[in-house]
Amino acid sequence: MKEKEPIISVRNLTCAYGENVIVDDITFDVMPGEIFVIMGGSGCGKSTVLNHMIGLDIPGSGEILIDGLNIVSAQGETRLKILSKIGVMYQMGALFGSMTLLENVRLPMEEFTDLPLEAMDFIAGMKLALVGLRSYSDLMPSEISGGMKKRAAIARAMALDPGILFLDEPSAGLDPVTTAEIDEVIKGFSEDLGVTFVIVSHELSSIFNIADRVIMLDKRLKKIVAEGDPRELREHSDDPIVREFFQRKAGNKESI
Repeated sequence: MKEKEPIISVRNLTCAYGENVIVDDITFDVMPGEIFVIMGGSGCGKSTVLNHMIGLDIPGSGEILIDGLNIVSAQGETRLKILSKIGVMYQMGALFGSMTLLENVRLPMEEFTDLPLEAMDFIAGMKLALVGLRSYSDLMPSEISGGMKKRAAIARAMALDPGILFLDEPSAGLDPVTTAEIDEVIKGFSEDLGVTFVIVSHELSSIFNIADRVIMLDKRLKKIVAEGDPRELREHSDDPIVREFFQRKAGNKESI
């Protein structure tokens, strides 16, 4: 049986802003359908790596292949083809405050499809239903809770049916019950729809709940210091940096 090919391959990636190197020469793969988490202490470059993976930032060096296409060098139609394969949820949700939830979710379809309005509204409503927000379609972002904003942002990221979702701190600032709700949405999309997730997170309880595999970045070394099943790393890693990180109390809301 042929072994699966990675859906994302990051090769020798260096992320720097001017002379300030954040992450130096890291390499990792993400496999189709897995929930892959980037974790580590504050300032280690988690969100920076994600921003490079979705094409927002240009790396100092290295390649980022998404379904075999290099987003670093891609231009024109090739770049649009790559971007059509992914959806993004930013840390604070980034919903447009002047639009209803339905209008927020409909926006990517307005930009990238020729569907009639009725069809876009139907699809947007279905996406909101998938995250449990169908009955809130006509509300504004200011009228809903933080957890609901995160779920609506995930629905918008799913608007064009991408195979890969990038989520930046989906549980940040949420209480344990709401965090568990977000975790269930992520697991549901993974199990039922086969979506591949790349998630930046520092919430240990959530990481243990959803992650198939993780990489851990270290601010001082600017490298990946651990990779694998987070439960295995917690129990068996001999690296003092890794052991210290995992000894933090699961569910601790301190920004780490």
